[in-house]
Amino acid sequence: MDTREKILSRAGLHEVLEEHRRASRKVVFAHGVFDLLHAGHVRHLAAARSEGDLLVVGVHSDAAAKKLKGDGRPLLTERARAVLVAALASVDYVVVFDEADVMPIIREFQPDVLAAGSDATPDDPCGGELAAHGIRVASTAIQSTDSTTALIARVRKSGHGN
Repeated sequence: MDTREKILSRAGLHEVLEEHRRASRKVVFAHGVFDLLHAGHVRHLAAARSEGDLLVVGVHSDAAAKKLKGDGRPLLTERARAVLVAALASVDYVVVFDEADVMPIIREFQPDVLAAGSDATPDDPCGGELAAHGIRVASTAIQSTDSTTALIARVRKSGHGN
């Protein structure tokens, strides 16, 4: 599948998910900024994909990424980040969303599973709400060193980021 076919609007994703749900496929949702795609992202999304039949990845828009990560971020445009994520074999569909808070998009799409990084905990404030909607949280084992922020810091420290 061409990456362009994997990147959908919210309306397009609703249509596609309706078809998959009619076929009783389990939908997994993962999300992030995905600024500078790295091995941690690849491992996280591969682990997420193993939690169900179909992996949808929400990519934060440029505005949401800036709000979450601060000035100077994102380094890549939302379109470029969506294309990189869509190119991964483990990813079935990508949707770009404007909210910094992921809960509205989770409520909107109602995945069966939310794939969260290792920093997610069962007592996370949104955990109860997710359970109430029948959404299981699956934690993937991502190391804190596997982060874009850590990678950028290492590049800047080495002097290659100037």
